[in-house]
Amino acid sequence: MARFRNKNKKAIVKPIGKKKQPSVDHITGDKIPKSFVFSRGKLPGPLKQLELDLRKLMLPYTALKLKEKKRNNLKDFLNVAGPMGVTHFLILSKTETAPYLRVARTPQGPTLTFKIHEYSLAVDVAQSQSRPRCPQDLFKNPPLIVLSGFGTGDQHLKLTTIMFQNIFPAIDINTVKLSTCQRIVLLNYNKETKLIDFRHYSIRLQPVGVSRRLRKFVQNHQVPDLRSLQDVSDFVTKASYGSESEADDEAATVTLASNLGRVNRASTKSAVKLQEIGPRMTLQLMKIEEGLCSGGVIFSEYGPVGDKKKRENKKPEDQEDSEESEDEDNCKEEEN
Repeated sequence: MARFRNKNKKAIVKPIGKKKQPSVDHITGDKIPKSFVFSRGKLPGPLKQLELDLRKLMLPYTALKLKEKKRNNLKDFLNVAGPMGVTHFLILSKTETAPYLRVARTPQGPTLTFKIHEYSLAVDVAQSQSRPRCPQDLFKNPPLIVLSGFGTGDQHLKLTTIMFQNIFPAIDINTVKLSTCQRIVLLNYNKETKLIDFRHYSIRLQPVGVSRRLRKFVQNHQVPDLRSLQDVSDFVTKASYGSESEADDEAATVTLASNLGRVNRASTKSAVKLQEIGPRMTLQLMKIEEGLCSGGVIFSEYGPVGDKKKRENKKPEDQEDSEESEDEDNCKEEEN
């Protein structure tokens, strides 16, 4: 006997896509900070690449493929940031004299404006190294943040410290897994030059007292070529080992509390190695505003003197270098 199909019955289709990122840390219960990295105005090729490098640095809690259009203003990004839980903006811009980086807290500020004196792209840093290291799983977890030289007691340095500390997720030293600590962002402030060195490193551990040949053998599971050797011990004690390995520094060694990979075992000493992966920047704090690219000026590198008096005493080329006037024009254009 023939069976009749129920035409009213609908098939259940499960959506296929990437797993949604959590908005709250399941351990600490704090809100996970997320970021947008974009530009305002036209940028040259190297600065566009710097924008992509900054997006990669902020992974995994950022929009790596954020699409920008010329007609988009700051309000467009702000409207999208709310539903997506974005807490910070990193905005690149370029004037006739220098590029600038603004770090802002959404939706109501504050906004920190930095002048970029020098910068190096991630590809430039890799080309300067004989053995660049950048594994694929390096950006699955957020980096650690280390601030040095900011403890001078000045208000603008305290705000800078709080801003950069909150731009990355906080960690709980009692529950954090060592395998997730693979990158570190270092900001070093020089009080004499008032410049901030921005560096981005990868972290790797090497067991102390183990040759590089044995480490590779354990990690790669590859059978070594022993045809030219008389004994297995020659493979371990080969004369060329000394030139392939770095000297172990006791000050840079740690004792692991748990196993980390196939080589670094618990209760053994491992040397901490930092390798720069870029990008690299030299920043100078120029201004701090109360709001999002607007509001009262909390700090200005040019002092509390009014902008008009400053512009009267400055030469035309110095006026173009002033980020205060440039930011005001940009913010007015974005509001319109």
